Amino acid sequence: MVQADKNRLKTIIDLETLNRLNDEGCPACGRKFTLGEPVVLACGAWEGAPKYIHENEATFDAATATYIESRCYASRKG
Repeated sequence: MVQADKNRLKTIIDLETLNRLNDEGCPACGRKFTLGEPVVLACGAWEGAPKYIHENEATFDAATATYIESRCYASRKG
């Protein structure tokens, strides 16, 4: 079940998504997205709903079956 949860939250940046997300860039690292890059829907220190961030900026939390921005995850785990 964990692998299914991971795959459900993961996607590859296509042209439509690239155009929609690149105005603000990645909320976790500030870099712009590129075509074909893997991203995940993750929670983080920002307000509101989960957002797409670069996959390497996220940690999967099996207990909640969600991705969490890595710095936010580390601060929660202490």
